[in-house]
Amino acid sequence: MEEGEDGRGDLRKPFLHTGSWYRMSSRQSSMMGSSQAIRDNSISVLACVLIVALGPIQFGFTCGYSSPTQSALTKDLNLTVSQFSLFGSLSNVGAMVGAIASGQISEYIGRKGSLMIAAIPNIIGWLCISFAKDYSFLYMGRLLEGFGVGIISYTVPVYIAEIAPQNLRGALGSVNQLSVTIGILLSYLLGLFVEWRLLAVLGILPCLILIPGLFFIPESPRWLAKMGMTDDFEASLQVLRGFDTDISVEVHEIKGSVASTRRRNAIRFEDLKLRRYWLPLMIGIGLLCFQQLSGINGVIFYSNNIFESAGISSSNAATVGVGVIQVIATAVATWLVDKTGRRILLIVSSSGMTLSLVVVAVSFYLKESVSEDSALFGILGILSVVGVVCMIISFSLGMGPIPWLIMSEILPIKIKGLAGSVATLFNWSFSWVITMTAPMLLTWSSGGTFTMYAVMCVLTVTFVSIWVPETKGKTLEEIQNSFR
Repeated sequence: MEEGEDGRGDLRKPFLHTGSWYRMSSRQSSMMGSSQAIRDNSISVLACVLIVALGPIQFGFTCGYSSPTQSALTKDLNLTVSQFSLFGSLSNVGAMVGAIASGQISEYIGRKGSLMIAAIPNIIGWLCISFAKDYSFLYMGRLLEGFGVGIISYTVPVYIAEIAPQNLRGALGSVNQLSVTIGILLSYLLGLFVEWRLLAVLGILPCLILIPGLFFIPESPRWLAKMGMTDDFEASLQVLRGFDTDISVEVHEIKGSVASTRRRNAIRFEDLKLRRYWLPLMIGIGLLCFQQLSGINGVIFYSNNIFESAGISSSNAATVGVGVIQVIATAVATWLVDKTGRRILLIVSSSGMTLSLVVVAVSFYLKESVSEDSALFGILGILSVVGVVCMIISFSLGMGPIPWLIMSEILPIKIKGLAGSVATLFNWSFSWVITMTAPMLLTWSSGGTFTMYAVMCVLTVTFVSIWVPETKGKTLEEIQNSFR
């Protein structure tokens, strides 16, 4: 663990080498004999999570932006349906590029440095959209936003998992998805009152607050340990746990885990044949793919059109209502995840989504054979909306927050950068496919589209039941050792 002091000059350094302030402050306080002053300088894990949660809020704002702005954007810039569909899906293309880079960026310059880099293209992207005169600037801005969101989507859950104590890791990790839903709700709600250019300007705010906030939180102690920065690692962990907490056991576990990965520094493709590497990678990729194949992004991005096709006249207000429900359901999942466990919530969530999607599909199928003037047509419209709402609630209870949480928990530290990038890339690739095809599929057959999504949810239940382990109440080191 002392490799950083024996002449090695190739150690990677954090992009934001902040945090020395709390070590200096604690030493000065010790010299003054004031233990209370030392404790006052500690930064709680919750405060760190709340600061980095601004990243997922930006993520959610990007996801939700296309829903309330569709009519105005297409009218003001004379966009066709296919051009707007491309605009909606380009954030996913940018996120794919960001996902490829996210693992290596976070490994080389740290978790905080990655978030700083992610914030900059997000700000530029929103400015491009707000000043767009035609689709070219619109597309450029969406791609830049996507790139930043791709980095955020990997880095934030990993950072939270690495700083959180084991008894709170599930709840704090679920804050990531809770923040995404808050961002989506904000875009829906603000979209009711401001036009699309001003809404794009407001999208800058989360990153403008995130950038200075990063200077006040410590770097991930596990990343510092992996980089051989022993003093910084122990100081960061002490700050996160409190200066009156004994961290010797946790320090020993992390040092042991990191030491085992240093026996061979480079990951080789042959290593992926080992069960302790391919199994967690396969589980992480599988969960993140099924999360998108459920069709959730198609539902969220184009919820206005779904409500209109169901006969709901005030579709914007209905979309905001769905956003509120999604936030509440995700908050419930945040409270439940460390009590019930990850697997049971995933199974309940996927099963609920299956039933909800079947209800929606049947409603749309029956509407095709019913007169629009009949009372049954209106009832079926309401039933389809209820099904969509239940699907979103079910998603928020498990398949929304938990795949990202489990991905950040199970990937071994040796392959976390590479494997995390691959898993995130798969997630955004399938998100792009769903977002790009949803408008066309819904035009082709709403009932058929929701039937396909329901089949994917059935496959999700099967996958979780067979492959996904329970990680509740275990340290990251215990989880990763269980795959050996």
